[in-house]
Amino acid sequence: MPSSFDTLTESYIRNKTGIDPCFINEKLAEGLRQNIFRSQEDGLLNAAGIGNKAGKNIQQQIRGDKIQWLDKKSSNSFEQEFLQQAEDLIGYLNRTCYTGINAYEFHYAVYEKDSFYKRHLDQFQNNGSRKFSLITYLNMDWKEEDGGQLHIYQDDHTEKILPHSRTAVFFKSDELEHEVTATQRQRMSITGWLKQV
Repeated sequence: MPSSFDTLTESYIRNKTGIDPCFINEKLAEGLRQNIFRSQEDGLLNAAGIGNKAGKNIQQQIRGDKIQWLDKKSSNSFEQEFLQQAEDLIGYLNRTCYTGINAYEFHYAVYEKDSFYKRHLDQFQNNGSRKFSLITYLNMDWKEEDGGQLHIYQDDHTEKILPHSRTAVFFKSDELEHEVTATQRQRMSITGWLKQV
């Protein structure tokens, strides 16, 4: 089994937050970064909303990121490699933890300077299909003074995670509230959900 999946799931079992600092390789991380830069140049990133189609509302007071959804039919080799790794993770979780995951969705997420996402849960109030959140960061040479930390709120403490390139974070979508603090430089990730539909 890929050791990265063990790292992610074992840390999740210990602390309700799975963290793997090397979830993707350097070549894949660089390819995904370049995809984001091209999407920015082509104007393909759009302001994210709050809620799903039944209650979507763009509110910059709550979140300030721009997104672009990944498509399994895309011919981009880096996106295909990432989505294949997500599918392999789903297979691993279903075999070892009997999670029953049968779908997924991912998007690029870009936070420009001074943007943030206030404390929230990832699961919609009117749709419980999102079971696990998986965030994979693409930021080179990130420092604490750059801000943009992911804060995950546990019962007795707050997990604070810097968005270093190649790091993945994994947690239950309906269980842990979290937020992105204001970033002082551009912050990039692939964010998504493992689902039961």
